[in-house]
Amino acid sequence: MSDEKNLGVSQKLVSPSRSTSSCSSKQGSRQDSWEVVEGLRGEMTYTQEPPVQKGFLLKKRKWPLKGWHKRFFYLDKGILKYAKSQTDIEREKLHGCIDVGLSVMSVKKSSKCIDLDTEEHIYHLKVKSDDVFDEWVSKLRHHRMYRQNEIAMFPRDVSHFFPGPTVTDSAPGVFEAISSRKRSSLSKQNSFQTGSNLSFSCGSGDTRVPFWLQSSEDMEKCSKDLAHCHAYLLEMSQLLQSMDVLHRTYSAPAINAIQVPKPFSGPVRLHSSNPNLSTLDLGEEKCYSDGSEASSEFSKMQEDLCHVAHKVYFALRSAFNSISTERDKLKQLMELDASSPPSAQVVGLKHALSSENSGDESRALVHQLSNESRLSITDSLSEFFDAQEVLLSPSSSENEISDDDSYVSDISDNLSLDNLSNDLDNERQTLGPVLESGGEARSKRRTCLPAQGPNTSSVSLWSILRNNIGKDLSKVAMPVELNEPLNTLQRLCEELEYSELLDKAARMPSALERMVYVAAFAISAYASSYFRAGSKPFNPVLGETYECIRQDKGFQFFAEQVSHHPPISACHAESGNFVFWQDVRWKNKFWGKSMEIVPIGTTHVTLPAFGDHFEWNKVTSCIHNILSGQRWIEHYGEIVIKNLTDDSCHCKVNFIKAKYWSTNAHEIEGTVFDRDGKAVHRLFGKWHESIYCGGASSSTCVWRANPMPKGYEQYYGFTQFALELNEMDPLSRSLLPPTDTRFRPDQRLLEEGNIEEAEVQKQRIEQLQRERRRVLEENSLEHQPRFFRKSSDDSWVSNGTYLELRKDLGFSKLDHPVLW
Repeated sequence: MSDEKNLGVSQKLVSPSRSTSSCSSKQGSRQDSWEVVEGLRGEMTYTQEPPVQKGFLLKKRKWPLKGWHKRFFYLDKGILKYAKSQTDIEREKLHGCIDVGLSVMSVKKSSKCIDLDTEEHIYHLKVKSDDVFDEWVSKLRHHRMYRQNEIAMFPRDVSHFFPGPTVTDSAPGVFEAISSRKRSSLSKQNSFQTGSNLSFSCGSGDTRVPFWLQSSEDMEKCSKDLAHCHAYLLEMSQLLQSMDVLHRTYSAPAINAIQVPKPFSGPVRLHSSNPNLSTLDLGEEKCYSDGSEASSEFSKMQEDLCHVAHKVYFALRSAFNSISTERDKLKQLMELDASSPPSAQVVGLKHALSSENSGDESRALVHQLSNESRLSITDSLSEFFDAQEVLLSPSSSENEISDDDSYVSDISDNLSLDNLSNDLDNERQTLGPVLESGGEARSKRRTCLPAQGPNTSSVSLWSILRNNIGKDLSKVAMPVELNEPLNTLQRLCEELEYSELLDKAARMPSALERMVYVAAFAISAYASSYFRAGSKPFNPVLGETYECIRQDKGFQFFAEQVSHHPPISACHAESGNFVFWQDVRWKNKFWGKSMEIVPIGTTHVTLPAFGDHFEWNKVTSCIHNILSGQRWIEHYGEIVIKNLTDDSCHCKVNFIKAKYWSTNAHEIEGTVFDRDGKAVHRLFGKWHESIYCGGASSSTCVWRANPMPKGYEQYYGFTQFALELNEMDPLSRSLLPPTDTRFRPDQRLLEEGNIEEAEVQKQRIEQLQRERRRVLEENSLEHQPRFFRKSSDDSWVSNGTYLELRKDLGFSKLDHPVLW
């Protein structure tokens, strides 16, 4: 690297005000907005090793709304470690470790905040003084570029630069980014993602397949990675054998070095969706003694084993990414092939692929791999890393678990799928009063959409989002192909897919049992989001409405967009057994690799038969890997369910924030407490699969998700219930107000696959909304919702007019705003 180039890079890094940030515009506004810090570009290199930076910073707790705490940070060669104190850093008792080179870094000078998005976690840091803030930003820039240069020079040896096996929570972020961040192949991968720079001919089918075969270096790399993995596994096997021999030949002190945990001393961690396969998290129990008590040779073998396991993990992750890249190549190839006459080779290839993928089961498996890439490596490997974290990491205040959460793992599923299905069928036969005429009684509902979801690989999300780091994305216009053909009002209705749980709660004589089913209902509201991380719902315009009358489920639902700034959606549903209502708004924030969705609002359910009034909050959702095709969603936080009319019990449900490859991904743990705070019922399971209630010896399945419809991966990941939400019933068309979402043209056009016209209509509808708002402002008027009113606690509740108007075609007698 020349001195001139090195000097130029250094000058560019010293002052944050002179950064190459893509967010910078004017100096005055820059300090009030988030700046994205760019790294190495083009042929730039950076070989000057930066000095170590260390000190205390404020770090936002990982759980939402828990404030900030003080942590000691140590930055060396692009790796940022943190712990409670400098002594803990020196002893390698880390709370976490961040690869700055593989993170998206953004800064906000006005609030002295630094955010690092590793894709797996979003780290929010804060500095108290301007001088310290400038110092840390400058040092982080230096270390980030140095680290990126190291990764570019040694893309296969990222683990060589990464700290040893004591790292607790950042290694997955490194693994995830290896293939997509390697400098040598970044431009090539981008060309495949955008589909705009393919180097082979698109006009001749004869040359396409040979070039693709010749350019399959990723598969060769995959083969080498698997060979390395095989060698590493053999090495691990030898180490385990040696450790076993050493363990058996050592005297009592060596054996005592490994403590046997007390029975059921820690909380259950489900090993999979089957509750009978569980692993115990030993919590605060120390699994081995200090080095002074155990053999140094045995400890060395433990460290070697962990180190080799890291290598296995890298190799498998790299192989997986190589296969994913080849799959994307083949997909691009098949799409290009459709536009020109195919050669005999291509015809043969397509025929073979179509025969392989003819079954819906195989397509579902491919989609499952796409959505669960972090769980595709064997459970034994994930279990090993869970064990490693217990062995080598101390307890952290961020991960502390109370004694109340401990319960045993021997669980039997006393409710089979057949029994569950029959039970639900019986429930539907014994629902409350039959709805009045005009309800959506239909003999057959559609099982797919008119058109499959569009290919969004050509949409550059980064160009849209890079200027909106840390901002509320609800105000950012997105291309229509990033939407799904449902809107937020319909998403609220999706929370009633498992309304049978409320019907069952209404028949439980015990308040504690009613709480169990209400809690299961609150959890089930998140189930449909599991396959929906790839798209977003339409934003309703002000005054837009939606209704869903379901005789088969026994409820009547309607919703209205009651506010535009801030956007607030209100809904109400009622049946013979329950009344359900809520108003909610979402704050969507993008942090570089991930998008957080923070809901604001409260959900209410009443059971008139007992006079119960339940209310609960929602948890935070996060879509990870948002800039690539392997997006996945998680929910984390705590739901607290209270009965406002009876304080005999309450419930807390914890959505566990799991690591990327952890076996407890998507798990929930809940407890129903009595008036004295004693745990009465335990809930556990996965929010997208099933929920169980039980104690030491047995458990009962309280809820299980419905099976996904055939071809769901081609239709936005919709459940069967979601497929029906936007379906227009000719019998009920005349009963709907013209403001109903089903009449919205851009959403209907997207559902039919007409993307270009949908985008035109979307822009027209948004412009109409802006004009209506301007008229209101010019006349000093405020929008008045038609079917909801604001209560004394500022929540929105039904004014009781919607269902009355629907009875006698009352909507046709009203004046309605022109929304589209």
